[in-house]
Amino acid sequence: MMQAASFVTVVTAIFYHLSRVGYENNAPMTVQQEEGVQLAPSPKAQEVSRSERDFCPVYQQLPPGGQAQTYVRQSGLNSTHADGGPNGVGDVLLWLLVHFLWRWLRSPNSRDPARARAEDRVLAEGSVPVCPRALRLDDGGGGGGGGVLGGGFYERCVRGASQERWRALEFVEGFSDDLLGALRRTLGGEADLRVEDCVGVGSVYESWRAGEPLACDLLVPLAPPEPYRFSFRLWHGPGNGARPVRQASGRIRLEGPAGDEAGCLCATTGPEEDVLCLVHGPRATTNADVLESLLCSKDTPYLARDRVTKWFRTAVAKAWGQISHKYDFELTFRNPDSPGALRVRFRSGKTVVFNLTPVVRFEDSDAYFVSHFASDAGDRSPTSWPLSFAVYEKRLLKHLAERLPEDSCHLRCLQIVSFLHKKQVGLTGGTSLSVYHLKTALLHLLLDKRPSEWSATHLENRACDLLEFVREGLRKTELLHALIGNGRVPKEVGIPPVFRAAEPVDLFRPLAAQERLRAGAAEHFGEMLRNAALLMQEYALRWARG
Repeated sequence: MMQAASFVTVVTAIFYHLSRVGYENNAPMTVQQEEGVQLAPSPKAQEVSRSERDFCPVYQQLPPGGQAQTYVRQSGLNSTHADGGPNGVGDVLLWLLVHFLWRWLRSPNSRDPARARAEDRVLAEGSVPVCPRALRLDDGGGGGGGGVLGGGFYERCVRGASQERWRALEFVEGFSDDLLGALRRTLGGEADLRVEDCVGVGSVYESWRAGEPLACDLLVPLAPPEPYRFSFRLWHGPGNGARPVRQASGRIRLEGPAGDEAGCLCATTGPEEDVLCLVHGPRATTNADVLESLLCSKDTPYLARDRVTKWFRTAVAKAWGQISHKYDFELTFRNPDSPGALRVRFRSGKTVVFNLTPVVRFEDSDAYFVSHFASDAGDRSPTSWPLSFAVYEKRLLKHLAERLPEDSCHLRCLQIVSFLHKKQVGLTGGTSLSVYHLKTALLHLLLDKRPSEWSATHLENRACDLLEFVREGLRKTELLHALIGNGRVPKEVGIPPVFRAAEPVDLFRPLAAQERLRAGAAEHFGEMLRNAALLMQEYALRWARG
């Protein structure tokens, strides 16, 4: 608070000084030529470049018919406006000062305890309605009520064209199979990983993808070459027992072929030693060294995410080089942070985006260690791989849908809220609050409420429940994983016992550890609620205009 008060004091003093300068320069005056000092127009005042005119707000305010004539003393010690016009230097400084003050006030580092407490009151007391007026049932045709929950806005702007979605999905799956087939043919070495068939997951396959562009998510399982294998160490991360702080992650260890090689002399000799093992052959140790240097973190047997993603990206590029002559479009990587984020661009200008994410299957389950997890806001070591339960989540949604009413509104709720979240991100930038957090909140509500409460007539209430669940999680800075350590998950989903019996995992742990992330997520959520009506009106009008 003292720093903020001091800063405001300095700003006030500068404003006062600038106002005095502006008053003196704008007051009527007679310019008298002092003895021995010659006044002349400044060349820089006569010629202002286009870039300076576009950047500086002072020049933008000048009348189009002429430019203020600025005179300077040749000694360079003073400056005035001969016509009593605005002081250019003072206005520039004033503009820069206002801009800096605005940025400083919006910075999370400038947040004082009083503002943090006020933000907590917003989350707790609901000064911003968790269910805005815009989230109301309209007349179903989009013309009367104007609410997002009715058929009008939802059908036009949220759900999208299902036929277009399935056509794009069919193309992505067919092309991915061809690309991965070429990738397998380009590998073939004994020191290369094996690429298994891809698995479709995410919003497209769960039928709740909201808006455009359509992006299909495909997991590409990787397996070690024979005779090597992977072993796993779960829950790589700290824990203190006071609250669920462990991350859903683990380490992947590359191990040599099983057998009696541990007691063999060849297992203890280095590659520089000339030892020929008649049992295991000369290539076993060589391949292990190549695999570790290529895929593992330095001086460790654990797979490094960055090295595996680099290997995968290189393999995809080589595979595309083998089959590119068959297709009449270009394929590019669209995100350097995601190894398999691809974009197909046709000659017509139309684009299709999809994600091929390299993963490692955990034992014989459908849980995967993923190299890239979009909702992961924490700082992970290169050998710490986040766990994905996307296959089980898809299975859980399908299992619950069989028990819900035929006109269930659960997917529509998630579509609407994720649509608003996505549009708010487009306005204010990225945030640690992700669509995966929204989906997790929905899974908790599905497990808590009776099936009859999810009929279409309860759409408004369930959408408000979803928003309230997220707000409560932000207030407590706690959002438990929907599947890990949750005894309410039906056994038919097939969650492995090691995960059913585990302690809960808090997805908001990074927010609790970093106030900056928590403040950004809370601010984003509040702005999303405030802007809900504006966002829906804007995109409904844009849709209507084509």
